[in-house]
Amino acid sequence: MACPLLSVVVFLTVLALQLLAYCKAALISDPSASSSAIGRLKDDDPFQWTAHYDPVSLQMHMNSVRNISLRLEGFTIEDLQDNPDIQLKSERSHVATVLQGSIPIAEIKTNGIYEGGFNITGSFLGSTNLYVEVRRKDNLTVASKEKLPVTVMREERVIDKVFTASVAILVSILYINFGAALDIPTLLAIARRPIGPVIGFLAQFLFMPLLSYGLGHLLFPDSYELQLGLFFTGVSPAGGASNIWTVVLGGNLNLSLAMTTISTIAAFGMMPLWLFTLGTTIFSKGNLKVPYRNIATFAIGLVVPLGIGLLIQRYSPRTARLLVRILKPMAAILILFIVIFAIVTNLYLFELFSWQIIVAGLGLPWIGYIFGYIASKAARLPTTDALAISVETGIQNTGIAIFLLRFSLPQPEADLTTVVPVSAAIMTPFPLMALYLVMKIRERQSSQSMSRLFPGVRYASMN
Repeated sequence: MACPLLSVVVFLTVLALQLLAYCKAALISDPSASSSAIGRLKDDDPFQWTAHYDPVSLQMHMNSVRNISLRLEGFTIEDLQDNPDIQLKSERSHVATVLQGSIPIAEIKTNGIYEGGFNITGSFLGSTNLYVEVRRKDNLTVASKEKLPVTVMREERVIDKVFTASVAILVSILYINFGAALDIPTLLAIARRPIGPVIGFLAQFLFMPLLSYGLGHLLFPDSYELQLGLFFTGVSPAGGASNIWTVVLGGNLNLSLAMTTISTIAAFGMMPLWLFTLGTTIFSKGNLKVPYRNIATFAIGLVVPLGIGLLIQRYSPRTARLLVRILKPMAAILILFIVIFAIVTNLYLFELFSWQIIVAGLGLPWIGYIFGYIASKAARLPTTDALAISVETGIQNTGIAIFLLRFSLPQPEADLTTVVPVSAAIMTPFPLMALYLVMKIRERQSSQSMSRLFPGVRYASMN
């Protein structure tokens, strides 16, 4: 009964998100809705002039200045008779700006040719195009068909290499702990009645990827890099913090551990499956290359430490018990390390925060919590199981998402996409903290009520 219900809910949710995304995209692309389209020349304008740039493409670092050469040719007397305003501009001025982009008409009138140099400032991460715009006195404008692609990257620092290497080492150590913690008999017992794990698996690897894909199209219709960042977060397995929060909230820890194990193992197949199917639509639309080799290397890099953990469990039970004992602290340290280190070393990310980024960071885990709980209660599972499934669904391993994005994509796309999993990591704990506080307040109120009814009797906390 649970599987058909999940399928219907998933289908309706994704359909609604896609419809909203298409409606928003249609409004954005509707020429009648844009006042900037008024007064612009059509593609069949009579201008025959051309623009030539040297270099033909430009890569630069943030806060740096580069010089380019521009040559305009083919202007006629008719083109210049009204003394139009001619400027070199940037499509995205917050990425790169042109210092003093005005082009003097007097230098063109002699022979219809202009040659000059301009200073370009890299303002922020991203890509843009430089183009020449001619605005006539009647406010009709035309832009050059020839454009100069500009990519602004962050200069790689030693601390960035330290961050990437340290995350790789910590993730590998954590997966050794996961391998040591795998309890085959427990997994077999759960497999005999797998309602909870099935719901958790479908919520984690069916609902969450589709939700992240739909939210990405809805919130970032024109930014394929951010769509990819949200999608990478949605296809990641459950985070190690889910087990900690399950204990704190009084959920079923055994079920949580089983689902985390299943989620971790399944991620080796499900992540590439989603990235090489639905994810390719984002890559193709964003003119990005699917990093097949890097993703495969990443998956193999996680299988190896998992296998090491299994070998330790098989041949050194005492060491395996120690690794299991420190599993939760290790997971907590990894989460805190990634989030704090990522924020401290990449404070520029907060300049990228917008209401869309915040909504994405809120929406993905929070909707996951709600869906996991409703699906579990619809299957008539006890509240402890529903809590475990809810937490497991909503908490994504943002550390894996951040590392995979940095490992798979070139700059500046890697830095631009990191802002989404960072936002999700920041927003994920808030509803769980709120629920914990509510539970503690109710527990305290209940204890005080019992104390008033039976004075002199002490009541121990249930936790």
